Amino acid sequence: MNYKIPKIVFLSTFPPTQCGIATYTQDSINAIKDVYGDTIICEICELSKNKTVISDRSWSINPDNIEDYIIAAKEINEDYAVKLVHIQHEFGLFGGEFGNYLLEFLDVIKKPVVFTFHSVIPNPSKKLKEYVNMLISYSDRQIVMTEKSKRILVEYYGVAINSIVYLPHGTHIVTYETPNKVKKRLDLANRSILSTFGLLGSGKSIETAIKALPEITKNQPDVLYLVIGKTHPNNIVANQDDYRAYLEELVQELHLQNNVRFINRYLEIEELLTYLKATDIYLFTSKDPNQAVSGTFSYAMSCACPIVATAIPHTKEVLTSNAGILVDIEDSEQFAAATIKLLSNCELRESMALTAFEKTRTSSWKNVAVKQVNIYKKCVVENFGFDYKYPPIKLNHLKNMTTNLGILQFCKVSDPDSSSGYTLDDNARALIAMCLHYRSFQKSSDLPYINTYLTFIERCQNKSGTFINYIDEHNNVHIKNDYVNLEDSNTRAVWALGTVISIKKYLPNTIVQRATICLLKCSQWLKSILSPRSIGFAIKGLFLYYSVEKDKSVIQLVENLSKNLITSYDINSKKNWKWFEDYMTYANSILPEAMLYTYKVTGNESYKKIAIESLDFLLSKMFVNNHFKVISNKGWYHKNTIPHLYGEQPIDVAYTIQTLDVFYKTFENPKYKTMMEIAFRWFLGKNHLNQIMYDPITGGCYDGLEKENVNINQGAESTICYFIARLIMEEYTVASTTELSIPLKSNRFFKNRLSKTTNN
Repeated sequence: MNYKIPKIVFLSTFPPTQCGIATYTQDSINAIKDVYGDTIICEICELSKNKTVISDRSWSINPDNIEDYIIAAKEINEDYAVKLVHIQHEFGLFGGEFGNYLLEFLDVIKKPVVFTFHSVIPNPSKKLKEYVNMLISYSDRQIVMTEKSKRILVEYYGVAINSIVYLPHGTHIVTYETPNKVKKRLDLANRSILSTFGLLGSGKSIETAIKALPEITKNQPDVLYLVIGKTHPNNIVANQDDYRAYLEELVQELHLQNNVRFINRYLEIEELLTYLKATDIYLFTSKDPNQAVSGTFSYAMSCACPIVATAIPHTKEVLTSNAGILVDIEDSEQFAAATIKLLSNCELRESMALTAFEKTRTSSWKNVAVKQVNIYKKCVVENFGFDYKYPPIKLNHLKNMTTNLGILQFCKVSDPDSSSGYTLDDNARALIAMCLHYRSFQKSSDLPYINTYLTFIERCQNKSGTFINYIDEHNNVHIKNDYVNLEDSNTRAVWALGTVISIKKYLPNTIVQRATICLLKCSQWLKSILSPRSIGFAIKGLFLYYSVEKDKSVIQLVENLSKNLITSYDINSKKNWKWFEDYMTYANSILPEAMLYTYKVTGNESYKKIAIESLDFLLSKMFVNNHFKVISNKGWYHKNTIPHLYGEQPIDVAYTIQTLDVFYKTFENPKYKTMMEIAFRWFLGKNHLNQIMYDPITGGCYDGLEKENVNINQGAESTICYFIARLIMEEYTVASTTELSIPLKSNRFFKNRLSKTTNN
């Protein structure tokens, strides 16, 4: 055991115990492991009367045995690696009045303590208030899952507001799909699906929904109500399941046998989420007016379910009118009316589904894990060492967006939007990304995609060697090509073609020849480009070409293009503004990167000086107090003004990482590598919202980080840019320091290559 790795001990029930808090704790721990890997150890001090179940736990407590609390606390104190104890609190989990046996544990434990309160009771008796205040006196922070619970602790219990942290109930990330797509997989096609899930008990008030069904089925005879889940073990007495028997009798009495299906088992999470994704309307029927939070309700929202819910504190706070309908507790008539309204309006259901889905992205388990660990850090006096775990490299979403023509521009969440058509920009980026992936892993399955993206670039090239940018979904030239500046997209294509040629030793010769022909045609217009970023993209592509072909004519072309950047730098650079323009916009790092490439092909020290000077200036605006912040796209960053704080896009994170990678490999200055790692953590949750910016299921990336939310659409640009950044970080994960430049053999002249290659 490495005792330098910090441990967090969770005092809770835990699977195979079947209860909501056990599942919550398991999901919470799994998320911490997913985000932070082996840099944090999570261990269980399990509450259970069944010693055989907990034999493999580090610590265990029989909740009815006071001595167990004391013994466990002493043993935890003796483990130096344990930095904090996180107690999942529900009054019924612990022995004694109000669960006051827990005080025996708290009297002995010497580690910092954090509580998550799963129930917060308003209007407490004097005795309950005193007990809760005593619990809080032992803890460093108290986590609650609704703002209402936070207010109750402040107003009814007098708890200091700065010690309470609102952290929403975690939810699982799922791929967005419409219910009709999922129903086919479950053999539920042609049915309107209503559902409720969870461990059954009278508090669920499932009968309220069943009593609403006769009116619902009059309007919608194909309705099928799925009641998903086993009965709670505490509700089975002497092997008698009276509550379920009552519900089954009610179904018979109301002649609803064809409209109600009981799925009487404990579903594993993947199967459960599939059923929720197939649900047209989720019915939340709880009759407890003081229920602080419901995991079942949260999970339903995260699976894009429009919801009809009884008004409890959690639903009243979270379920806005654009995501569902609130009804009174145990009011079957209101349930019927609300359900009929939603079933009769497909557009309204779809709109509510998307709203619910978007609202719960912030509460994904990984986002909760990031916030939770940040809480731990504030409670532990010593340095809390941990690091983010890099997610697996996944091509699922990139491939899903690719048709036989190329990669589509946009997605509706993660569903490719064919009507958005195609752009040269995105297909050039996709070609770069897939080439980098192929260079690293040499998977033959990459080659068809490389071919598709290269074919798209060839299709966009005009006789003059320039390119069009926009192609509609039917492979027709879009009218936007007539009035949109295409310099950037044209030179991105040059960058992509140079990338193909630079890895010629890995690729089939036919692909390299096609890319070379396409690139050499660009010689007709490259020397005349003026836009600084276009010059940067062009120089990068030309450098990559030169790195293998050693074509001396490229040196002169690169130097001529760079002179335009130097002129801009000389005009705009001042003592406190070492930059090429009097503002910073997008893809800023490509400018110092282009200067570095010019230095690498010419050996001229003046280019190196400007490259380092301008990059250092840019980094000073993006890395402040060891935090990374993207230049905002809300008005950009103008000289002598206060920059906007919000409006960050993945493309600029990825470009910064690419530039830092090149500078590190050139100069081996460790600060560039450190900054690369800090920048990549932006994707992993190290941003102002503490939210992950990628989809761990598909490998897609969200389109933007705003002031208060993430744009959850996963378009081509954001997905490809994240993918490129992740591939770069993988090089360092496997301790590879391969130079971007590959030593090459031939030495041909750029101006003569077109005719020679064409003749071949």
